[in-house]
Order: sequence, then structure tokens, then C-alpha cells
Amino acid sequence: EVQLVESGGGSVQAGGSLILSCTASGFTSGEYAIGWFRQAPGKERERVACASTADSTLYYGDSVKGRFTISRDNAENTVYLQMNSLKPEDTAVYYCAATVGKLYSGNYYKSNENDYDYWGQGTQVTVSS
Repeated sequence: EVQLVESGGGSVQAGGSLILSCTASGFTSGEYAIGWFRQAPGKERERVACASTADSTLYYGDSVKGRFTISRDNAENTVYLQMNSLKPEDTAVYYCAATVGKLYSGNYYKSNENDYDYWGQGTQVTVSS
């Protein structure tokens, strides 16, 4: 069974940077889509960024474009989320998620939480003004 473990959350001042890691285990051969989502108190879960394990396909949510970068190290089964120019509104619990198959297919990106089957426990990111 696929298991995902996030790390790297913490507290930072506005304008600062953090890098989150998601280490996966239980992947079998084949392609997976890996996504980062976040949920702030009282708000719905929001897509942040997604990547494919098999090619360079990437997806970013509008609120983080130009500030966040998703990358992967397949040898380490780890996906990273580099977060720069952080804002107080980035404060949330950040979750890593995975699902079998292509990230992009048939003009559709797997960027919704319902597209993903496996979830980590989440890591808190707090940005103070």
C-alpha cells in the first residue's frame, strides 16, 4: 500500500521561504501523479501543485504560480515543494497526495482532491505578517 510522509513545515515570516518534502513508499512500477494540497481553518482544501513521476508534466494552482516550485527525486521517491515569497494567506496544513496514472490526459489535469487516492498526514505551515 502506498504511504506518504510529509515533512518540512514550520513557522516563517512573510516573504520567507520553506521547503516541504513528501517521501513515498509502496509505489509499484508505473506512473503516478503526486499533488500538494492545503487547507486553512474554515476553508476548503485547495490545490497547490502537482507533478508526474514519469515525465516533466507539472501543474500549479493560480494562487502559487511564480512563487512555489514542485520537483521530484524519483531515486529517493521524494517530491519537494519549494515555497518562496510566502504570504500570511499561505498559512495552512499542507498535504501530499498520490494516485496511479498520468497527471495529464485527455485535456485534464488531476488537480482536484477527488482525483487522489493516497494521502499523507499533513504538515503545518504558518506565515506571520
